[in-house]
Amino acid sequence: MKNFFRPLQIGSLKLNSNIFYAPLAGCSDLPYRQMALRYRPGIFFTEMVKMEALIRFDPGTYRILDYEAGMHPIGAQIVGANPKIAGQAARQIEELGFDLIDLNCGCPVDKVTKDGSGSGLLKTPEKLGEILSEMVNAVKIPVTVKIRMGWDDKNIIAPEITKIAEQAGAKMITIHGRTRQQGYKGFADWSPIKESKEVAKEILVIGNGDIFDGASALSIFEQTNCDGILISRGTLGAPWIFQDIVETLEGNTPPPKSNEQIKETLLDHLEKILAYQPQRRALLDLRRISCWYLKKSEGSKVLREKLSRIGSLEEAREVINVYG
Repeated sequence: MKNFFRPLQIGSLKLNSNIFYAPLAGCSDLPYRQMALRYRPGIFFTEMVKMEALIRFDPGTYRILDYEAGMHPIGAQIVGANPKIAGQAARQIEELGFDLIDLNCGCPVDKVTKDGSGSGLLKTPEKLGEILSEMVNAVKIPVTVKIRMGWDDKNIIAPEITKIAEQAGAKMITIHGRTRQQGYKGFADWSPIKESKEVAKEILVIGNGDIFDGASALSIFEQTNCDGILISRGTLGAPWIFQDIVETLEGNTPPPKSNEQIKETLLDHLEKILAYQPQRRALLDLRRISCWYLKKSEGSKVLREKLSRIGSLEEAREVINVYG
């Protein structure tokens, strides 16, 4: 079996692997990245931030970009539709010490797309290319882009955007095998990823969509011949997914995680949240992440119900500790 797992070079940036963890709005905060760091994916990202907020030096935006010294290589993702400020926003990301900057052209939510940002840029490919050019010309670190395969089923333009991004100087394009119209419904279609890889000359093509375990990771590599993969929702409650995918790609069967292992990882994640967030926010975050970790575990429904009613973090620890 061909081993798809390998190091990857994105422009001047050398990565130890071609398996990445995605930026996830509302999810991939500093504690999330601290958990991911234990397994060392090729690169992970902060949550996306708005260009306009960056150039206003908005404090909340800069908190989203928090990272620790040992987290390199790390990427930041920006979102926006104004070519006039794209270069300045990119420079500010570079000055913060990030290793790579990604342009979000995939977010499907209305509050992002209404001004032409996120996947809204798929309606204006020329502007998308212009924004990428402004970013490339402004920084020395690699510029990349993440897209959906099209706005809707009648407008599948991933191969076209791949060529535009390459011409603009982007070093990598990540393609989610869904349209904006789909949101996260249905199944991902990986064929536009394959078609984009076939038209790419130098730009790297990364596959994304419905990668939840080693088997699906192997399938997307085999079906598309992509240069690497970006794991999104599959990382939630499974920071070890990188390890499982590598095992599968190397011809092994990753062992299932026991309830005890899941509980210990959840508690570890909780401690990281406690060190970063005020107690009230940490309690809300715990309820959210517990659903990630416990979605497939035996007896998890009862535990989730208990966690939804807790009033303190001490009570949360007690409830989790008796689980399993």
